[in-house]
Amino acid sequence: MSAYVRRSADLEGDFVVFLIGTHVNRWTDVRAWLPVFRAMPRMLRELEQHPEMGLLKAHAGWMFGGPAVVQYWRSYSHLEAYARNAQAEHLPAWRAFNRAARTSPDSVGIFHETYHVSAGQWETIYGAMPEIGLLAASRAVDLSSGSTSATRIGARSEDAAPVDAP
Repeated sequence: MSAYVRRSADLEGDFVVFLIGTHVNRWTDVRAWLPVFRAMPRMLRELEQHPEMGLLKAHAGWMFGGPAVVQYWRSYSHLEAYARNAQAEHLPAWRAFNRAARTSPDSVGIFHETYHVSAGQWETIYGAMPEIGLLAASRAVDLSSGSTSATRIGARSEDAAPVDAP
């Protein structure tokens, strides 16, 4: 039997976590929400093909009642440069969404949250998990059996886990 493997993400420096998603308020107004749904896969393909643009990893799923994407970026300046790049997929999609929103203002909602994460101000653990989240956006490192959240994030230099690790 193989051992239970615990890993953590290893990422140098600051980074940005960007959450973006939608919520369809009127499913019958397909013209309002379909272009939004079609735009994101094109943007993600473009970013995957151009790692120099700064996207480290993206994971799509369902969040807050609609499709959403969690993105990890090298920096806020990378994220903003992509968002404003007239030659990239995002800016035309953003403009098209705003035009559509003026004609059907409450058919589809959109949100985004941006978090600038300072170096050393985060921690992760992935136990018997595939490479997802920040682990997929960085280098994976094995954790020792005594590693705790408090020691990984620097809250304490020494700590004892309240439960035994598998």
